[in-house]
Amino acid sequence: MVDGGNNIKEASWESVSSMLQVGGTVIGSARCKAFRTREGRLQAALNLVQKSITNLCVIGGDGSLTGANLFREEWSGLLDELLQKGAISEEAVRNNSALHIVGMVGSIDNDFCGTDMTIGTDSALHRIIEVVDAIMTTAQSHQRTFVLEVMGRHCGYLALVSALACGADWVFFPEMPPEDGWEDNMCQKLSENRADKKRLNIIIVAEGAIDCHNKPITPDYIKDLVVRNLGFDTRVTILGHVQRGGTPSAFDRILASRMGVEAVLALLEASAGTPACVVSLVGNQAVRLPLMECVQMTQEVQKAMDEKKFEEAVRLRGRSFENNLTTYRLLCNHKADSELPHSSFNVAVLNVGAPAAGMNAAVRSAVRVGITEGHKMFAVSDGFEGFHKGQIKEIKWGDVGGWTGQGGSLLGTKRTLPGKHLDKIAEQMRIHNINALLVIGGFEALESVLQLFEARAHFDEFCVPLCMLPATISNNVPGTDLSIGADTSLNAIVETCDRIKQSASGTKRRVFIIETMGGYCGYLATVGGLAAGADTVFIYEEPFDIRDLQGNVEHLTEKMKTSIQRGLVLRNENCNENFTTDFIYQLYSEEGRGVFDCRKNILGHMQQGGAPSPFDRNFGTKVAAKAVQWITKTMNDSYKGGRVFANSEESACLLGMRRRAMVFQPVAQIKDETDFEHRIPKEQWWLKLRPLMKILAKYKTSYDVSDSGQLEHVTRFRAKEGDTLAAI
Repeated sequence: MVDGGNNIKEASWESVSSMLQVGGTVIGSARCKAFRTREGRLQAALNLVQKSITNLCVIGGDGSLTGANLFREEWSGLLDELLQKGAISEEAVRNNSALHIVGMVGSIDNDFCGTDMTIGTDSALHRIIEVVDAIMTTAQSHQRTFVLEVMGRHCGYLALVSALACGADWVFFPEMPPEDGWEDNMCQKLSENRADKKRLNIIIVAEGAIDCHNKPITPDYIKDLVVRNLGFDTRVTILGHVQRGGTPSAFDRILASRMGVEAVLALLEASAGTPACVVSLVGNQAVRLPLMECVQMTQEVQKAMDEKKFEEAVRLRGRSFENNLTTYRLLCNHKADSELPHSSFNVAVLNVGAPAAGMNAAVRSAVRVGITEGHKMFAVSDGFEGFHKGQIKEIKWGDVGGWTGQGGSLLGTKRTLPGKHLDKIAEQMRIHNINALLVIGGFEALESVLQLFEARAHFDEFCVPLCMLPATISNNVPGTDLSIGADTSLNAIVETCDRIKQSASGTKRRVFIIETMGGYCGYLATVGGLAAGADTVFIYEEPFDIRDLQGNVEHLTEKMKTSIQRGLVLRNENCNENFTTDFIYQLYSEEGRGVFDCRKNILGHMQQGGAPSPFDRNFGTKVAAKAVQWITKTMNDSYKGGRVFANSEESACLLGMRRRAMVFQPVAQIKDETDFEHRIPKEQWWLKLRPLMKILAKYKTSYDVSDSGQLEHVTRFRAKEGDTLAAI
């Protein structure tokens, strides 16, 4: 902006094509010293006025956004100065009198207040977890201890979340300096883990980790400590700039696409009086916040850290950071059995439906939080199929070690519903004295909990707290915006689409027809299509006919005349019983003859497998911890006359993410929101993303702005003392 000239170019439709899958920034980024001076800003203003630019979308961290805001505040003064110097005319001053600014936060550290996730954080977590997973195999083979340094000079988000996502033994980051004597505590924990037959230890350290006297804690210091005190074979790995590289994850592509739209809407609606704003994400909702409020709060965090007010710093970091820390403390609080509270409750956990990545993370978290709360935890193999056969055994803390990073379902899962075997299941609950059930699974899990709830009239055994966690790649469970497993599946789809698109880079003019899973639910196809840059996506929820197919062929034919000579069409497996993948492939091959050729690809079960993504590990861990705390509270509240008896609607719930919050909803009420024939919710939030996808594929369509964010204020989230449930 300061250099001007050829550095400020008009972007065309084609010039930003194929950027979606490229990491880093195609238009380049820099820390600009000149812009810190008034002369530099004066030159930048001149360059913008010469091109009549009065709207700026700034993607960067708090430094860039603060600079942009200062630029906006000085704007009229800069124009006056340029006018006096004769560099611009009075007409130019009139035409460019107001500068509008909107910010998007691009930072891998996730260190900006006001947003749950910044653009780039999820991709950085992917890089860290890939490395940790690879290191775990070598560490296990050799019985080693690994100390990993991750980025985060002032913010421990990456260290904290990657520790949660890989089940690290210990983590150091700036917001939580360890108490004096931590060296002995850590060594004791490492040696206990080794004695428990755990072959590897992982310690994660943020770059900016300090102790309570502000002394840096370095990976080498930790290594020397472990070698000196325990004699363990210890290695240090510093990840460095690996974390900034690679292709963006599916989550980051969707986040950035949604934020980009929100930024443009904010600029279109801006007037001279509106403050500069930042578009950000809270839960699953885009919001707009005043830029300077966010910047001030971000600076307050640093001030609190400098003054050693660490609890205050964590609170200022916001809801997302605080939730992660609360969950981490719950899971890493492994005390000797004698120190645990003792309840007389038995809680059973099982998986139902098709496997989904992240199920194991949820089971591990549930088991460990349950043990910490003093319950006996039982694992049921093979869902309700195993339940009625009595495949139920107690599961201990150590039994779930290393589960977080494993795909599929280690407990085993079946689609069998309990309906046919209610008497046998009731008998097993009686034999094992089960006081609560946690069911982790997809649509079948919802149906199962409903069947048990409805059978309460005939079986007292089912009058216990019942909780369901949605875990399915299809994301077709009502009552929640997101399900455990969907993010991993999206990443698999996006990765494959990237490769398929690349395969066409040598051959000209090719269209790919790709079939995704999801049953009747078009979530994977739509959101995968948005993240992979698809030209069109056919789904069941939006009926289409032969004219739509014809229109799409014509649209692709037009596209082939430009420099972008490839097309991507996604089709949900059940979008239409007659317009099959083969039919569409043959139709497009015939209609496109001489203009483009076609290839088809059915992604199949590849979408179900693989190691869980960092998002699914973290999401599974957090929701399971919250569910077990709800179960504990409900068991205590309904304990009368020496037994747990809960038969209200509120005691059979689904825990789901609804827009901004995690909510427990009675399954009896969710029944009305469900289309049981097609196994989908009657209303689905992501359908609002479809017009966005069409606009990005150059279709003429209207975009519903009713759901766009209104300018809000930064809230200071305060959890009540002892209210850990609210904090998660």
